[in-house]
Amino acid sequence: MAQSTKAEWDRLKSLPKPKLDALFADGAARLEALSTRFELEEGEGIRFDWSKTHLDGAHLDGFEALAEAADFTAKRAALFDGAIVNVTEGRAAEHTAQRGVGKPESVEQAHGYHSRMAAIVEAIHRGAMGEVKHLIHVGIGGSALGPALAVDALARANGEEGGAMVDVHVVSNIDGCALEQAFAACDPATTMLAVASKTFTTIETMTNAESVIAWMREAGIADPYGRVVALTASPDKAIEWGVDETRVLPFSESVGGRYSLWSSIGFPVAMALGWPDFAEMLEGAATMDRHFADTEGRANLPLRAAFADQYYTRLRGCQTRAVFAYDERLALLPDYLQQLEMESNGKSVTSEGAPVDGPTAPITWGGVGTDAQHAVFQLLHQGTNLVPVDFIASIAPGHDLAPVHHRILLSNCFAQGAALMAGKPSDDPARAYPGDRPSATILLDAVTPASFGALIAFHEHRTFANAVLMGINPFDQFGVELGKAIAKQIEAGDTAFDASTEALLAEAGIA
Repeated sequence: MAQSTKAEWDRLKSLPKPKLDALFADGAARLEALSTRFELEEGEGIRFDWSKTHLDGAHLDGFEALAEAADFTAKRAALFDGAIVNVTEGRAAEHTAQRGVGKPESVEQAHGYHSRMAAIVEAIHRGAMGEVKHLIHVGIGGSALGPALAVDALARANGEEGGAMVDVHVVSNIDGCALEQAFAACDPATTMLAVASKTFTTIETMTNAESVIAWMREAGIADPYGRVVALTASPDKAIEWGVDETRVLPFSESVGGRYSLWSSIGFPVAMALGWPDFAEMLEGAATMDRHFADTEGRANLPLRAAFADQYYTRLRGCQTRAVFAYDERLALLPDYLQQLEMESNGKSVTSEGAPVDGPTAPITWGGVGTDAQHAVFQLLHQGTNLVPVDFIASIAPGHDLAPVHHRILLSNCFAQGAALMAGKPSDDPARAYPGDRPSATILLDAVTPASFGALIAFHEHRTFANAVLMGINPFDQFGVELGKAIAKQIEAGDTAFDASTEALLAEAGIA
């Protein structure tokens, strides 16, 4: 850690830690300082509220000084300029260029790739490839989590209206049960296959893809490869595998997997929603990109979120962060954020390769309200762990049922944050709530393509801002690779392992 950064951390650690009830002595001023509405087009917006966290003016000042010492402004500029920010792999990280914000050449390339994808999507919707009712999308990690979340959030039917233009099934697990479930829901005669793999060598994805081809062939499809679209940064490998070059949708090597939803990896989203809605999703994300690029200090929403994250991880020793979506459409968001945050910032060395001298990413976990209230909120209210919580909700419901459903849902969401903060004393220790437990709330006007895009881009930039404050590289993921390498050794059958692993292999009959 640089001496300038260490000095700012030392100052932050020396600050008093006020309680939430004291911080709310002037609630109106606190709301003005820590609750902000982010505006999208046509009056749509998102409310970000960190007033129920322990951030105060002194800590915000301290974190702004830390950001300056960590050279946040220059590192943010490098991200948007397409400079090499993934230093261990010698790459840029140009996911924002996919949304039209970044190095001009990269933005132009992304626009070309999007035009190609839009043409294919619109041709399929017009019937150029015959009747297409289903799409099986195989990928893993970011190639699956992002599309699955976006389709689930945005392509649900609302009463008698809405719903997906094409029925999309995202399959990532190599467990054949996942693929069989998709087969059971699809008619091979009206099904297309999307294969999403940056390298087009990912063993789980390619094995699943081969099984889909075999399923189609067994059902009498004469040319199953003619029903495949490839989403990849390695077009030559896709063509070699059997995909016609006219149905290969490339994306840049500088787009990382967990940041790839905006590239051709978003093909299943565009198939489900239609291109106009996918374009709105891109523009919503770009609006957040411009805010992140142009706004300084605590007014910068992703940076302010990172200040809160660092406060709890570094200054209060919190090992986890919980995310609860009080909206069924966002049920997959905690899973998505697990990969985004833990794969990006779950590191133990700095960008220079030196050991990190403090905790990095907390464990991200969560669920869906109100289900989670009857499962894990006992620990949040009365357990011995201090867990900062994010609540995410929408003012507009995603259904046409009686308004009482949504009123109860939102009442529970807001009540949980209030209860965590206030607590409730009791003479009976088993019925006492200590309170002073932090939460933040992200309240969307509605779950739309634009607000969804802005929400995901916010979390991408929050992750990057956290990495800068910690001095780490959020864009590599070498920790994912060791287990895969050993799995290949097991498959090859030519390596000896520890006694436990050998016994397990023998018991399972794969030794």
